[in-house]
Amino acid sequence: MKDVQSQIDERDVSLDQVGIKDFVFPMQIRNKHGEWNSTAANIGLFVGLPATQKGTHMSRFVDIIQKNRKMDLKHMRRILEQIRDRLEAETSYMVLKFDYFIEKYSPVTNIPSLVNVKVEYRASLVGDECTFDMKVITPVTTLCPCSKEISDYSAHNQRADVSIDICSNKFLWIEDLVTIAENSASSPVYSLLKRPDEKYVTEHAYDNPRFVEDVCREAKLQVSQLPDVDHFTIEVESYESIHNHSAYARVNG
Repeated sequence: MKDVQSQIDERDVSLDQVGIKDFVFPMQIRNKHGEWNSTAANIGLFVGLPATQKGTHMSRFVDIIQKNRKMDLKHMRRILEQIRDRLEAETSYMVLKFDYFIEKYSPVTNIPSLVNVKVEYRASLVGDECTFDMKVITPVTTLCPCSKEISDYSAHNQRADVSIDICSNKFLWIEDLVTIAENSASSPVYSLLKRPDEKYVTEHAYDNPRFVEDVCREAKLQVSQLPDVDHFTIEVESYESIHNHSAYARVNG
């Protein structure tokens, strides 16, 4: 049958990325303990398209990803190489977005439960150079230092998201970025808490009041100590409980 995608295009316009996006597929992500955790990933796969080629072969992306259900830096590079070779491209790109579940234990009763964090992997292969970016968005609690200072009792607290976006030439564990985010905030959040746990978490947050500015600065100090990090962006958004807006802070490093 005629291969229309391989025909010559005469408009002399190259395209940076051509491929598929929002392809949802089962995926396994390696955790820090060496185990593979199952999730469903939203996947984007792309190649650069030369000006002379009319189109790319979209079905080949699906065929490749269906044969590669495990994902870490080694597997991502292999997929990028397969995409580049099968589509005869000079550059290839991949984006994965997924929920990652971490088992956490309640601080007093020690009951296990799963907490999900949002993760995004981005990788590219240009020639033989592979770059890897990852973003982890961790839910935390912030307690307002100003509210604590001016009130005779209590202080307003709320959920917040800490986003750590890192470009590195080395694979980093999701759990390590989650730990940085939680250590930077007033308190972690949990899926399951009994009354002794709620008492502990409430008092722990009260003893560790943090503005979004505090969380952002604390996270930067810790991320700056990670090895093999080229650059990073940290964002903190606090969904305020007594204001009709969010509080926000951002820093690059």
